[in-house]
Amino acid sequence: MNSPQGPQQDGRPAPDQPPPQDPAISTKSGWLPSLVWLVPLIAALIGIGLVIKSVRERGPEITLTFHSAEGLEPGKTQVKYKDVEIGMVKAITLSKDLTRVLVGVQLKKESENFAVKGSRFWIVRPRVGATGVSGLGTLLSGAYIGVDAGRSSESQTEFAGLETPPAVTGDQKGAQYVLRGDSLGSVDIGSPVYYRRVQVGQVVGFSLDKDGTGVTFNVFVNAPYDQYVGENSRWWQASGVDLRLDSSGLKLNTQSLATVILGGIAFQTPPNQTTGATAPGNTTFRLAAD
Repeated sequence: MNSPQGPQQDGRPAPDQPPPQDPAISTKSGWLPSLVWLVPLIAALIGIGLVIKSVRERGPEITLTFHSAEGLEPGKTQVKYKDVEIGMVKAITLSKDLTRVLVGVQLKKESENFAVKGSRFWIVRPRVGATGVSGLGTLLSGAYIGVDAGRSSESQTEFAGLETPPAVTGDQKGAQYVLRGDSLGSVDIGSPVYYRRVQVGQVVGFSLDKDGTGVTFNVFVNAPYDQYVGENSRWWQASGVDLRLDSSGLKLNTQSLATVILGGIAFQTPPNQTTGATAPGNTTFRLAAD
């Protein structure tokens, strides 16, 4: 009876037994699967970190409404304040009644103080108006959305965008006044306001009175010239041309050539009077025709 084969007496394995593996080779091959799985794990962790960072840096989402989205592109059009990017257009859709466009904007985290009541938004694009040409820089860079920061602490996420840039922004120093006249004349938004023939402000708005008997103007006088607006100041339309012929010849009297083209408003202390107390902002004055 043959006994089972075992190791030979000299320590060598029997011919039908596999040779023992080298421990060093076995250990090294065991690490290979671990290294293969480690690469995608690190990539996943990096991706998760980037997502968390992006979420933390996001500010509030706001919605702007405009008549047209001309020049706006999601993911490309920026929102800027003083030429510094504070957000990006993320989506553009139509309103349910198809009369306006809804522009979704993602603000940056540090720009969340723009999502407050009183903030104003408008599209900056090339414009040609009575007061000149603006927005020429967007011919190459493309349109962007400008903003004037509100002063309120009350949060707001929906805004009606302005169709034209505001004549005066919130950071401009000065005072606004209300004038009531009989007709618009040749005055327009942006028309100059003069004091002693020096331009000190501009017309920022006008509207027809509800009863239809006159026109109400809103004018802004820049600081420090607003100190010359007294409670007894006289205001008049400076758009006309006073042409007179006397013994010395033909005389042409006007505030400036600009007022002939653009219209304008002037104010001054009445003759033989001293400037009274400085008129506070939003004081109402009567606007004379000339």
